[in-house]
Parts: sequence; C-alpha cells; structure tokens
Amino acid sequence: MRLFPELRAAGLILSFLIAFMMPAAAENYPYRSDVLWVTVPDHDDWLYDTGQPARIDIQLYKYGMPVDGAVVNYEIGPDMLPAVKSGSVTLSKGRASVDMGTMTEPGFRDLRLSTEVDGVTYRHHVKVGFSPDRIQPYTEMPDDFDSFWKQNLSELAEVPLSFTMTPAPEYSTDKMDCLLVNLKVSKQGQSVYGYLFIPKDAEPGSCPIVLCPPGAGIKTIKEPLRHRYYGENGCIRFEMEIHGLDPRMSAEAFGEISKAFGGKENGYLQNGLDNKDNYYMKRVYLACVRAIDFLTTLPEWDGRNVAVQGGSQGGALAIVTAGLDSRVTACVANHPALSDMAGYKAGRAGGYPHFFRVEGMDTPEKLNTMAYYDVVNFARRVSAPVYMTWGYNDDTCPPTTSYAVYNVITSPKEALITPINEHWTSDATERGHLDWILRHLQ
Repeated sequence: MRLFPELRAAGLILSFLIAFMMPAAAENYPYRSDVLWVTVPDHDDWLYDTGQPARIDIQLYKYGMPVDGAVVNYEIGPDMLPAVKSGSVTLSKGRASVDMGTMTEPGFRDLRLSTEVDGVTYRHHVKVGFSPDRIQPYTEMPDDFDSFWKQNLSELAEVPLSFTMTPAPEYSTDKMDCLLVNLKVSKQGQSVYGYLFIPKDAEPGSCPIVLCPPGAGIKTIKEPLRHRYYGENGCIRFEMEIHGLDPRMSAEAFGEISKAFGGKENGYLQNGLDNKDNYYMKRVYLACVRAIDFLTTLPEWDGRNVAVQGGSQGGALAIVTAGLDSRVTACVANHPALSDMAGYKAGRAGGYPHFFRVEGMDTPEKLNTMAYYDVVNFARRVSAPVYMTWGYNDDTCPPTTSYAVYNVITSPKEALITPINEHWTSDATERGHLDWILRHLQ
C-alpha cells in the first residue's frame, strides 16, 4: 500500500504552496478562507496500532498569522459516530495539542474542533486510523449471492442489444468525437444515456474502453469534458448516467425531478429496498454490464482491455461491475459508496447513503437486501487488478468503509491514500487514474 509521503506538512503544503503551483481557478484547501486550520498527527502517516495513543498538533492562522489566546473546543469520537470525549484547549502563539487517546479495535477516531475568531465560529476535523488494515466488513455474503446475480445476468442476456447514437459536436474536440448514446437496459424498455468519446480516426481494434459510471444523485452528466484526456490519449470512454434521463434536459428540470424523487425517505437508493428482486439498484448494476455489452461491439475496441473507473457512487459501480463481469481487466475506484452499509450494526461507521440515519430503515428485510447490493461482496469477487484512492477526513464515504472494501480484495491491488482529503480528489489524482490504466493495458 502506498502512502502519501508529505503527511506531517500536509496542511501547510496544501494551503500555502498550492496557490503558487496551480492556477487561481483550481484553488483547493481551504477555499478562499481567511482562517486556516493545520492539524498534524504525531505519526506521519496518520496511522497507529490499536492500543497506541495518538496526539494531534493544532495550529490556527488568520491571514497567515497565528491566532493567539483563542479557546478551541473539541470532541473526540469514532468515525461518523457520537463523541465519547470532549474538552477545550487554549492556543498559545496559534498552537495547542490534543491527546486523542486510542482504540482497542481496528477503526478510525475523529477529532472535531470549533473556535470563535472575531465573532465568527470556525470548525475543522481530522481523523486518524488504528490498525485499519485489519478492518473487516460487518456485511456477510448471502449463500445465494452468486446464483442471484447469475440469474439476473442471464435475464439481461435475453434482452436484445439496442441503442442509438447521436453526434454531440458540442463535446467533440480536434482529437476525439463525441456521441450521445441511448442504451436499452431492460426488457421493460428502460434505458440509460451516456456520452461516448472515441479518438478521432481511430483504427479498428486499437482502443481500450473505459466505462465511467456516475456519482450519486439525479442530475445531468456533469462536465462531460472534465476527463477529456482519456479520449485524447487513445481510450474510448463512456460517461453514463443511471436514471434514463436525457442529459440535455435543463438544470431546472433535473432539479424538479430530484426534489420529487431524491429525498432521504423516498430517494432512488431507498426505492424497493424491502425486496432484493425489486430494488432500484438492480437495474443500475445490470445497466453497467449492458454498457460493457455495448462498448465491446465498437469496431475501435482493441478486443482485450475493459476498464471501469469512478468515484463515490461511481466508485461503487466500478467495483460492482468488475465483480459481475469477467470482461473487466482493470478497476479504478475512489472512496466507493454503498460499502459495508450495515456497518453501523457493528457499532462503527457504515457506508453511504447511511441508511440508519433515516427512521424505519433498520429492518430485517432491508438488511437482507443490502447484502446483495453491498460493494464489499462484489469486491470479494473481483479478479481484475484494482486501484483505489481515498482520504481519511471523508464524512460521506468514510475511511472505515473504504478499508472494509480494500481489505477483502484478493486480486492484485494498489492504494493511493491521501489522508487530508474529504469527499474530493485532486485533478492530479484523477489524471493518475488514467496513467494507472495505461500501465495495466494487456
């Protein structure tokens, strides 16, 4: 496992040097804030053995100058769970330290900070891990997991491959052509859309394919050209959505649909969760396999390389697809959602969408369905090489669940861990996904 090397100085490096190293439009951590927190664990990699104490050096600056005399209130608790300890420290020349204690079981602890500076309250947090390489999922594999998905894949295979492709010149460049695809994914006639990017004048049999499923939400395909370097470096890339909604619809239309069908109590991730055969995500998982059915018919495909790549929900779908489809030859996922979702039953963090925060979700029927759709069970079935990235400060897809996935993968695997990251990845990290894929072409 590879670890981010500059961890002790991460706060200062990312806050002060990024402004000089990157264009102004790419401002990152923090975003245009007068106040800067710097929290530095006393282990460079932010990792400890269970039973080993952790101490955090806290620094606070305003306009780059140390904030002296401010009282910093803190809470300490397990990853995503209520605090078990609280207290306060007073900054001296902008600095203080907090003893985070330890954990007796593998997992993460979160130090949550708040202070008032010139009448404004500022908050920050930092998580450290205790023997996270020993985290194992709470979620177990159902006895009929394989037969359930084999049956569903057999039914999908009976659906004739049907699609339309419409030129999308607004997203074409001098190096690649773009087409809007409508792909039928079920016998009921349901479909998904996606933007297909093909290198210009590509020879038959010359291009690897990369499937990119989306992050969570009911929304248009966000910035179709944000990963243009795939198509411009010889890859066929398919940026897909999962709801059958034309990405050319207006933002207002997407907003209305999301308000109507995207709530915590009635969102698509809850739809049908009482029954594994009727759960909304069954069609989504199968749609990803159908997307590979489509992509492998393209004459430009090289006949060998099939990569899947995504983040958050997209990272979940990348691993799911790799677990379902043996044609996948490379899998890239950052902070995957839908991972060890029932982990809260073990008294620790569970994966997005954090079902147990909604009243009425903790039922035997729903728990049973979750196991058939949990990423950890697909990760156990992946045979292709896997590259995962995640951060420790993520409160959307917490690090506990990323480790639960990574630790059960038995195929060749690599990790780029960037502890300071919350629920985001840098442009450099995302470009590194393509570099990793290109290095693993067959």
